[in-house]
Amino acid sequence: MEKKRAGHEIKTISNLLKREISGMFSEEEHITGMQGRIMGYLYHHREDEIFQRDIENEFLIRRSTVTGILQLMEKNDLIYRQSVAKDARLKQLKLTPKAIAANQRIEEKIDRMEAKLVRGISETDMELFYTIVDRMKKNLGES
Repeated sequence: MEKKRAGHEIKTISNLLKREISGMFSEEEHITGMQGRIMGYLYHHREDEIFQRDIENEFLIRRSTVTGILQLMEKNDLIYRQSVAKDARLKQLKLTPKAIAANQRIEEKIDRMEAKLVRGISETDMELFYTIVDRMKKNLGES
């Protein structure tokens, strides 16, 4: 019997989740997975001042990558940049009404997917899962 490897199992689940998410959003929303994640972050932090560097830090992605994503989101009328009173050079990221409505639809779909994902798994097992995942992330973050 082949030895199971945590990394392989995580990658397999990741692929299945990506497939599930692509099926949920590909045609209807015209929003990529990362755009959806950024929209969700901005939605849940809409009372805060969020800048491009916050997106870079939250999702651990390079500045050039974030720049491209945000430019496309602006072009597609999902976000706009608003000057900040204390420093006009800083541009706060804000969701458009179109993005807010799309985010609400997306969150409903994600809630259904999450319920499907954890169906039949006890709360105790989920707590153990999160403990293990947190440890794995910490292990990978150590140099």
